[in-house]
Amino acid sequence: MPITGDIASIGECMVELAPIEGGFYRRGFAGDTLNTAWYMRALLSPAARRIRYVSAVGTDGLSDSMVEFLAANALDTRSVARLHDRTVGLYLITLAGAERSFTYWRSMSAARLLAADPGRLAAALDGVGLVYLSGITLAILEPDDRSRLFVALEALRQRGGEVAFDPNIRPKLWSDRATMAAVITEGYRVATIALPTFPDDAELYGDESPAVTASRIAALGVGEIVVKNGAAPALVRFGQQEFMVPAVEAQPVDTTGAGDSFNGGYLAARIACREPSEAAALGHAVAARVICLRGALADMELFADLRVG
Repeated sequence: MPITGDIASIGECMVELAPIEGGFYRRGFAGDTLNTAWYMRALLSPAARRIRYVSAVGTDGLSDSMVEFLAANALDTRSVARLHDRTVGLYLITLAGAERSFTYWRSMSAARLLAADPGRLAAALDGVGLVYLSGITLAILEPDDRSRLFVALEALRQRGGEVAFDPNIRPKLWSDRATMAAVITEGYRVATIALPTFPDDAELYGDESPAVTASRIAALGVGEIVVKNGAAPALVRFGQQEFMVPAVEAQPVDTTGAGDSFNGGYLAARIACREPSEAAALGHAVAARVICLRGALADMELFADLRVG
């Protein structure tokens, strides 16, 4: 998959409060689209590929710290808008064993306005060869801003760019199931690469198997589909080919960021022109390491031996 131009990940970076020993929490920064950008950055040389983060934050000290954090880790922050009357969202991780759940505070999140300015959005995507976004990105936007984003993504496709989409279904973020299903379907329609998680899509759309999920999405015009399924093999559908790629065994400590890190590994490998089967294997390898650590973001140097470009 030859990609020319920059990579852009569109969405919301949040303050992360992750549990540590003694009932305390560690502050960090994370969010699904940032997590995927982070692992793409870990696996691709900054000299060879620039990765933009497209979002919005406030002008307060916490927002300053977030932007500084992104820039310090070689993510391009020039497409992060600064809005005076907003701040950044926050989420808290609760663990039950290794399984995680989240509590969110994001009503004043500036990222909810990331697509409100059409000129700013067009500039953010200028020179981009691949865009990554998620269903959470779509969920936090107002309907008009969501439509504006879809138009911009379609324009990028028309000029030869790729659009990678993970529905990352979070029912609590949506007003109702019908709206959620309709918007997620529109996300698939604009995508060239789809990265769903089978149990989530099965619950929303009634899919009986990963193969059914892949067929439903392919019927919407998506040519490259990876159906993740936890510790089970991922189903990859590429054109007329379909094959299973086994997961890597791991003893999970915290599953936060598992799917996001898989996506980062998969997309990094595809950007480096690796075959889909090799890309899915790399996605599994990255995720297997991430879930053995606390929080969504692991030290990039832990993946130096897996770098693909």
